[in-house]
Amino acid sequence: MTTAVGELEHQDDAEVYRQLEAARRSMSQDLLRDPVTLARGLDRRFRMRPHLKVIGEALAEVGRGEQDRLLILTPPQVGKSTSVAEWFPFWWLCTYSMDKVAVTSYGDDLALRRGKRIRSYVEEYGDEWELRLRAGSGAMQDWEVTSGGGVRSVSVGKGLTGFDVNLMIIDDPHKDRADAESEAARRALHDWYSSAALSRLQPDRNAVVAIQTRWHPDDFAGRRIQEEGRIEDGGRWKVIHLPAVAHPKFGPDPLGREPGEPLPHPKIPTQDTVRLRAWWDNKKATSIVRDWHALYQGDPQPAEGALVSEDLLRLLRDTTTAVEPQKIAVSVDPSGGGRDVAGVIGGFLGDDGRVWITDDVSAAMSSAEWSTAACLLAHRTNASIIYVEWNFGRDMCVLAIQTSWEKLQNDGEIPNDTLMPAISPVRAKQGKLLRAEPIAQQMVQDKVRLRGVFTDMEREWATWQPTDPDSPGRIDASCVLVYGLIPEANQGAIVHAPLPTAPQSSGGRSGGQPGGAASVYGRKVGK
Repeated sequence: MTTAVGELEHQDDAEVYRQLEAARRSMSQDLLRDPVTLARGLDRRFRMRPHLKVIGEALAEVGRGEQDRLLILTPPQVGKSTSVAEWFPFWWLCTYSMDKVAVTSYGDDLALRRGKRIRSYVEEYGDEWELRLRAGSGAMQDWEVTSGGGVRSVSVGKGLTGFDVNLMIIDDPHKDRADAESEAARRALHDWYSSAALSRLQPDRNAVVAIQTRWHPDDFAGRRIQEEGRIEDGGRWKVIHLPAVAHPKFGPDPLGREPGEPLPHPKIPTQDTVRLRAWWDNKKATSIVRDWHALYQGDPQPAEGALVSEDLLRLLRDTTTAVEPQKIAVSVDPSGGGRDVAGVIGGFLGDDGRVWITDDVSAAMSSAEWSTAACLLAHRTNASIIYVEWNFGRDMCVLAIQTSWEKLQNDGEIPNDTLMPAISPVRAKQGKLLRAEPIAQQMVQDKVRLRGVFTDMEREWATWQPTDPDSPGRIDASCVLVYGLIPEANQGAIVHAPLPTAPQSSGGRSGGQPGGAASVYGRKVGK
C-alpha cells in the first residue's frame, strides 16, 4: 500500500513538472509574439507605449516574411532604437538561431553599443530559447551563438565584407545635420547601401529594417522612398511614419490619432495628454522651424527660408535689464571684396550667461577700413579680444588688425599705453547655413539678446536665404561672436586657427607668441 501511494505521489510530481514545463514553453512562445512583447516580458524597466506596439507588430511581420523592407521614422528619444536595434536582433536570433544579423549605425561606437547590448540579452535570457554564445566568441563587434547565428556591429560604409547577412538593421545612418547636408557623405552612404550592404543579403531569408530621424530630403530614408517607393504606392518599403504631432498631410496615422494629437513618449504616461502636448509644444518652441519639421515631424524641407522671425528679434531687444559684462569682445567677418559687407559686431558675455550684442558697425569696407572699425570699436567698448574669421584673408586678417591698431595709436586716436586686445583668428569648418542655425537656436532659447535696435543686422537674420548671392557678413560676425563667448554652442562650426609669431613693436602692440591654438596677440589692461 505504501509503495502504491509513493508511486502515485511520484506520478503526480512528474505530471506537475510536465505541466509547469508546458506552461513555461507556452509563455516563452508567447513572449516571441513580437520583439516589443519580448522586451516588456523580460525587462521590467521597459515601458509599453502605443507607438512601440505598432513598431513591434511591424517587426514581427518582417520576422514572418510578410515584409522584407521596413522603414521607421520617429522623432529622437522615443524608444525606437532600443526596440529595433537591440531587442529585435535578439528576438530574431531566438526565432532563427542560425541567422546572421548586421547592426549598423553612423559610427562604430554606437553600433558597438548595440551589439554589446544584444550580446548581454543572449547571456542573460538566451538559455530559455537554447541560445548560447559560442566558446571563444569574444569580439564584441562580431560574435556567434552555438547554433551558427551571430551579430556583427559596424558603422555604415564598412565592415561587412565576408559576412553573410539575413537581417540588416540600419540605425540612424546620419550622424547629424552636417553629415546629412553633405552631398559627398550622402552619396557615400547611398553607394555603400546599394553595393556593399545589399550584396551581403542571403537568398534564403533576408530583410532590411531602417530606423532614423529625418534630416534632409535626400537622406537615407528619402532616397529609399524615392527610388523604391512605398508599399501602398506599389513600391517595396513599408513605412511607419510617426510624427510628434499628427497631421493630415502624412495620410492615415499609424496610431489612429486625430490631427494635432501628440505622439506618446516612453517616460510620460499615455493617458497624460496634457504633459505629452506640453512636451512636444516645448520642443517646437525651442526648435528652429527647419528642425521641427525634419527631426520631429519627419518632413524635411529644402534649406530655405528665414533663420529667425522678425517677431522673435523684436522680443530679443532689451535695453533695461541690469547685467554685468564678464568678457567683452569684437567679432569680424572680413569682406571678400566687391559689394560684400564686412561684419563688425561688438558684444559681451553677461553674468546671466547670455551673449549681449551691443554694436554693429558693419559696412561694405576694404581691409584697412574694417580693421580700423574693429579696432576703434574694441577700444571704445574696452574689449579684451577680437575674433576674426580667417578663411578668406588668413594671416593678412591678423596683420590688418595689427597695422590698424598701430596707426590709430600713431595718429593719437588710441592712447599709446593701451595694449591691443588679444586676436583670436577662427576658421569656419561648415557652410554659412550650418554655422548660423545653432546660433538661431541660441536666440530661440533666449541665450542671445540685443542691447538696442540693430535694423540692418536684424533684417539680415530675418531675410537671408542660402540661395542669396550676397555673403551675410552681419550674420557671420554675430555667429563667430556667440561661438567665441559661449564655447559650448560650438559643435565644430569653427576652430581656432594657428597664429604666426607676432613681431615686436614700439607702437604699443604687445609681443607675440609662437603659433598654436592657444596663441593670442596682446591683451587689454585689467582683462
